[in-house]
Amino acid sequence: MTQPSPRAAGTPAPAPLPLIAILVLALLSAVAPLATDMYLPGFPVMTEDLATGASTVQLTLTGFMVGLALGQLFIGPLSDSFGRRRPLLLGTALAVVAGFACALAPNVETLIALRLLQGFGGAAGVVIARAIISDRTTDAGASARLMQIMMMIGGLAPVLAPIIGTGIVSLAGWRAVFVVTAILSAVSFFGVFTKVTESLPAENRTPGGAKALWKGIGTVITNRAYLGYTLTVGFAFAVMFAYISASPFVFQGILGLSPVQYSLAFGSNAIGLVVVSAVSAKVVGRVPPQRLAAIGLTTMSCGALAVMACVLSGAGAGLMLPSIFCTVASLGLILGNVSALAISQTPRTAGTASALLGALQFCLGAVASPLVGLAGEGTALPMACVMIAAAVLAVGSFLLLTPRGPAAQAVAGAA
Repeated sequence: MTQPSPRAAGTPAPAPLPLIAILVLALLSAVAPLATDMYLPGFPVMTEDLATGASTVQLTLTGFMVGLALGQLFIGPLSDSFGRRRPLLLGTALAVVAGFACALAPNVETLIALRLLQGFGGAAGVVIARAIISDRTTDAGASARLMQIMMMIGGLAPVLAPIIGTGIVSLAGWRAVFVVTAILSAVSFFGVFTKVTESLPAENRTPGGAKALWKGIGTVITNRAYLGYTLTVGFAFAVMFAYISASPFVFQGILGLSPVQYSLAFGSNAIGLVVVSAVSAKVVGRVPPQRLAAIGLTTMSCGALAVMACVLSGAGAGLMLPSIFCTVASLGLILGNVSALAISQTPRTAGTASALLGALQFCLGAVASPLVGLAGEGTALPMACVMIAAAVLAVGSFLLLTPRGPAAQAVAGAA
C-alpha cells in the first residue's frame, strides 16, 4: 500500500474513530490468529479422518499463511486506489464463504485450497485495519495508542483460541471449528457494514494500483535498514510458527499432555507473549526499541538452544515447556519494536512497507510450518532445528543489515 498524500494545510482533521469501530477493527485483526490457532487441537484427529500424514495436515496451515501473505500484497494497493471500505467488505465476505466451505471439505487437498482462499480474504482485515487507523489519526502517537489497543485485544485471540478449539473439537469435531471462524468473519462483515465508514477520501487515493505497488516495493527494498529490520521480524515470526504448527504433536504426542493440558500450555505461552508486549509498550518511551529488540533476540536464541538441548537429551515437559515459554514470550520484545523500526525507515512509503513486512512474515511462517513435520509425529527435532535456524537468521539480519549501535553490540556480545 502506498501512503496517502499529506493533508493540505487547512484540511479538517479526520474524525476520531469511535470505540465500536476500534473494536470491529480489533476483531478483524483477531480473526486471522483465531483461524490459525483454534483448529490446532484437532490436528491429530484430522490426520486420521482425512487419511493423511502430519506434514500434509500442516499444509492446511501453510495454505492459510500463503493466502494471508498474497492477500496483503494485493488488497493493500487496491484499497489505496478504491478506498478502504469496499475491499474490506469483499475480502471479509470471501473469508466467510471459504470458512463455511472448509467445514465441508471432502479431502485434505480441497481443504488446503480453501484455507488459502480463507487466508486471502482474511488478509483484508489485517492490512486495511492498520490503514484505517493511519487514515483517521493525525500524529504517530495517536496511531501508536490505537495500534496498542488493537494489539492487546487481538492478543487475547491466541490465548483463547486453543481452549475454545479443544472444546469445539471434543463436542462437535474439527469441522465445527471452521463454522465458528466463518461466523466470526460474518460478525466482522456486519460490523464493518454498519459501524466502519470510509476513511480514505477520494482526493487522497493513489492511482496506479499494482504499478504503484511495485514502485513502492522497489523503493523500500533498496533501503538497507528497512530490509534488515523486516528480515529480523520475518525470521522471528518463523520461530513462532515453527512452534505453533508443531505444538499439537509435540505437546500431546511426545510430551504426553492431554488436549486440555495442551490448551492450557499453549494459552500460557500466549499470555507470556501478551504480557511481555504490554511491558515493552510501557517502557519503550524510556528504553530505545533497538535495545528492547536486542534483549528479545538474545532471549529467543537462548530459548531455542534450550529447546534443542531438551530434545537431544530426551528431557520431559518439566524442562521443555519453560524453554518454549521463554522463546515465545521473548517475541513480545521483538515483533512490535522491530516492525515500528522497519516502517519508520521509509515514511513516504509506509503503507507499502507495512504490506511487504506483513507478507514476508506470513510467507516465512508458511515455509516453517511444513518443515517441522518432515520427520513425522514422533520427534520434535525438526521443530527445534527450524527454531534455531530462524533465530540465527533473525540475529544475523539484525547485526549485519541494521544500523550498528549499543543495541546491536549487545546482541553481538550475547551471541
